[in-house]
Amino acid sequence: MREDEQGAERVARRLTVVQMLPALDGGGVERGTLEIAEALVRAGHRAIVISEGGRLVEELEALGAEHVTLPVGRKSLLTLRYIRAVRRLLRDEHVDILHLRSRLPAWIGYLAWKTMNPATRPRLVTTVHGAYSPGRYSAVMTKGERVIAVSDSIVDYIRSNYRDVDPARIVRIYRGVDPAHYHPAFRPDEAWRERFFEENPQTKDRWLLTLPGRITQIKGQMELVEIVAELKARGVPIHALLVGGVHPRRQDYWKRVQAAIDEKGLTGDITWLGPRSDLREIMAISHVIMSLTKKPESFGRTVTEALALGRPVLGYDHGGVGEQLAQVYPKGRVVPGDVRSATRILVDWSGPRGAPHLDGKAIPYSLERMQSETLKLYLALADHDVRV
Repeated sequence: MREDEQGAERVARRLTVVQMLPALDGGGVERGTLEIAEALVRAGHRAIVISEGGRLVEELEALGAEHVTLPVGRKSLLTLRYIRAVRRLLRDEHVDILHLRSRLPAWIGYLAWKTMNPATRPRLVTTVHGAYSPGRYSAVMTKGERVIAVSDSIVDYIRSNYRDVDPARIVRIYRGVDPAHYHPAFRPDEAWRERFFEENPQTKDRWLLTLPGRITQIKGQMELVEIVAELKARGVPIHALLVGGVHPRRQDYWKRVQAAIDEKGLTGDITWLGPRSDLREIMAISHVIMSLTKKPESFGRTVTEALALGRPVLGYDHGGVGEQLAQVYPKGRVVPGDVRSATRILVDWSGPRGAPHLDGKAIPYSLERMQSETLKLYLALADHDVRV
């Protein structure tokens, strides 16, 4: 955010903003929460986050934001008891903006907000981060006085499934990446490269595919196994990397993926790296980044990061990922579920010509823009400006 913009916001007024989400363990919603907290503090505002906690709390507090530990994301009727605590916090801390980012915490926050004096309660913002299963439970994410949609596909989702939402309340704000951190000239330093290939010698001098994402049925790990098997059969010197954690509830699925890898004789051709803090470096040494999510995603954060690094991306052409690829890298689109076409494209990209270049296209999804647009929305609402 430019200094003149920060100064203008400081002059306007000092806000106290509360964001609510289940936990701060990692992921796109969590990272976005920290990015907005950082922008708030940098502009002279007060940022508070309510969650159950997690490994990102220390980073949040290092930014100058505050954390209040409440397990508002636990799926239990007992969680309703936190409505009173949230309402008291909103009142005692004179909160200007309440920003709800996930469904169960949103219900706690919304019910607390709803029972406050309309003349003095905070202004309410919600962010629809995904195309949730439509219904009363998910409808809470459309209750905001302003409803942030993270892509045009999510704008369409809201308009199609919640027709009572005034279109004027919907504000599309893309997620963003920091161009100082993700740019085509970035290269991992030599120490990192030596350590990575020493720890993973099976990846050296191979054509690397990387599929980022948690190990879940919707992320496409099974499809990747099929693709790798076919590429290997066609003589491509392939090695695939799976980067992401496995939740205890997903262990059965992960065992099926491992069994499929063993059955196809690919144990030396696919490596699971687990959750990593150096995904940027891993993507930078990869030849292609994959996005094989079966359900349309609202916005592919790792897709944006990969494109910003100048890396080719092959992804299913639906949801936010299809939207991003259409704007930046249209040759990377493939019909969802069409493993055969995906394989055919990758065989071509692995050849002497390589994958198509990005042709120096600017990535229209910047962190600065996301932060600036969000803070402007907060300030307009706090000043009761209905023309946002």
